[in-house]
Amino acid sequence: MSTRLQAGDPAPDFTLDDADGKPVSLADHKGRKVIVYFYPAASTPGCTKEACDFRDNLAELNESGIDVLGISPDKPEKLARFRDAEGLTFPLLSDPDKSVLTAWGAFGEKTMYGKTVTGVIRSTFLIGEDGTITDAKYNVKATGHVAKLRRDWKI
Repeated sequence: MSTRLQAGDPAPDFTLDDADGKPVSLADHKGRKVIVYFYPAASTPGCTKEACDFRDNLAELNESGIDVLGISPDKPEKLARFRDAEGLTFPLLSDPDKSVLTAWGAFGEKTMYGKTVTGVIRSTFLIGEDGTITDAKYNVKATGHVAKLRRDWKI
């Protein structure tokens, strides 16, 4: 089981390929707030709802000085199809070996339909301008997620 991060921890840096195979680093966003969210699989119902929720709120988030990065174990080609099908306008990053998911505590044991399984734990983090985690949320719900974040974080 990977260690869970919490507010005050330094955000583990990463460089992952985006949907076009271009490297994106958390360090590229230094000086801005960043929402990093982890989701199990592109083009599945819950993950599509969550991604479209971020897409629909992206302008307000960006105006508040917040960038959004979505990370899943999907390969870039699948992420590109997902992005294009849903009109997503923020980077989707590929972590096929799950090293970043694990470093952030977003991969491990979880309960699904009453059974304990190992997989991606739907998680969302707010990273401050200085690279420190401001808030860490694990086992989040896909539906209504961004509205809850905006309330909790007063965005």
